[in-house]
Amino acid sequence: MRSWQPKHSAPAWHAAVRGEPVDWDGLLSGCVAAVDWPACAFWRELSAENPDAVVVLSTRESAEAWWASMERTIVSTLSQPVPAEDTDWVARRSLTLEMMETRFTAGWQERDTAIAAYERHNEEVRAAVPPARLVDWRAADGWQPLCAALDLPVPAAPFPRTNTTADFRSEQGLEGKGS
Repeated sequence: MRSWQPKHSAPAWHAAVRGEPVDWDGLLSGCVAAVDWPACAFWRELSAENPDAVVVLSTRESAEAWWASMERTIVSTLSQPVPAEDTDWVARRSLTLEMMETRFTAGWQERDTAIAAYERHNEEVRAAVPPARLVDWRAADGWQPLCAALDLPVPAAPFPRTNTTADFRSEQGLEGKGS
């Protein structure tokens, strides 16, 4: 199993954003799952390419809770200046901004517009994915719904609690900046 390597796959993701054909099997070769960004922006394509795959719709307890996290993580990070010499970050930021604008909503930095896009996205996934393939999940649900959908035993280890807003802000050097 491997994780996404942006410098190797960014051209394919840019092509996907532009609506060009993508070799999804080649792009995700060696992966048994795709989670979060950028894959979640292409849930329709990936779901169609993998018609037997489980689709996990990860949500928050409310759209307002989602926005509070989004504002303090993604919006804050993408609003920071990027040193031109950090070419990897410049490329990732460019790709992320392009995806946010075209695959999420042009008003992704505005609370009401972003919340409406988040709610629309969740409803589109719920309407499009057959119930037998869909896991409508929140982190607080833990292992059980995921393991049930994948027909796997529930691990004895507690469900991990990582990538919190505080963790993300610290990793991005945002602690002490803004609220």
